Amino acid sequence: MTPEQWAAIGRLVEWLDSANGQGEQETAMRLMKLAEESGEVMEAYIGARGQNPRKGRTHTQADVAEELCDVILTAAVALHRFTDEPARVLDERIRTVARRSLPSPSPSEQEQAQEQAQEQKPEPEAEPGAGAEPAAPAR
Repeated sequence: MTPEQWAAIGRLVEWLDSANGQGEQETAMRLMKLAEESGEVMEAYIGARGQNPRKGRTHTQADVAEELCDVILTAAVALHRFTDEPARVLDERIRTVARRSLPSPSPSEQEQAQEQAQEQKPEPEAEPGAGAEPAAPAR
């Protein structure tokens, strides 16, 4: 997630905390909300497949995607209850799962990733006066 998305989630957490408090019951409710949202994913998927012959197709792939986003958002809100650094914790978890699940990159892929990382680093700022032309003498 982007820093802007994490900031928006932080504001949602603050809003929920001010409305509902921060106790153990609120933590449990946020975790239950995650289970509820997961159920909505399944409802949308069943509807998108037309699994219920009485109802037919009631949802679209876009509905399933939207419900999945609600799960991600709800999980991110809940994550704030268990760490002060949710973005770092999620990033570390993604890296851990990717390391153990994905094949190791080839040496050329590693080199390419390092080059891309170098390109994304900002140029260090020059020291004042470094590289500048000498000042013209005062008249």
